[in-house]
Amino acid sequence: MKKHMIIISAALITGWVVFSSCDNSGTTSKLQDPIAIQTDNTHSSDNTNNGKESMGAASADAKTKTTDDLLAAFKGETTASAKYAAYSKKAEQEGYHQIALLFKAASTAERVHANNHKAVLEESGTKIPSITPEFTVKSTKENLQDAIKGETYEVTTMYPEFLKDAGASGNQLAQISLNYAFMTEKKHQVMYENALTALGNNTVKSLSVVYYVCPTCGNTYDTAPAQRCGICMTGSEKLIKVNSI
Repeated sequence: MKKHMIIISAALITGWVVFSSCDNSGTTSKLQDPIAIQTDNTHSSDNTNNGKESMGAASADAKTKTTDDLLAAFKGETTASAKYAAYSKKAEQEGYHQIALLFKAASTAERVHANNHKAVLEESGTKIPSITPEFTVKSTKENLQDAIKGETYEVTTMYPEFLKDAGASGNQLAQISLNYAFMTEKKHQVMYENALTALGNNTVKSLSVVYYVCPTCGNTYDTAPAQRCGICMTGSEKLIKVNSI
């Protein structure tokens, strides 16, 4: 089901998932004089073949890199989902119900991302490894700090690099799945930062007590969502409501 959801979304997302721009500065330049065109067919053929071989090698390398990226992202999101679920229980134990709900919503979103990455990998015939999440549960404050650190790395380094690789490989499904996660993690980063501030100011009860998670892209809302998901256009009636532990 996840694989079909990603594929259906492709037509909607492709127009704004752009990873490079085209330089049109040379569109009006004068065509080359026919007299100056290379006439040595032997050298021309050799150059063409060498060029094709280089492009083929580069393409293969890009595809391999994207597969490795997706495997790393799958492991990271699988671990994050399990970790945030554990952080949610810890926050509830410490009396921070609102923060517990945030962690549970984020855990749900990360599971969506993991499943999306898995679907793209399976589409390419890649064997999915078994993941055993490893993490340490500490105090809610420390858990929030850890979550912020992880989300910051994903939005500033990991996903931008993975998206660049996916663009070079021409793997549209990978671009969509990675972009879904990238856009969502940016929201998670802000939500965790706000929660940490609220914890420090003793205003945790001012945080949201209901979240909505998109089952297609993981987009997470801490207020009533619009008619459609702002990332993948999934109808709001399909969003997962998180208001209890």
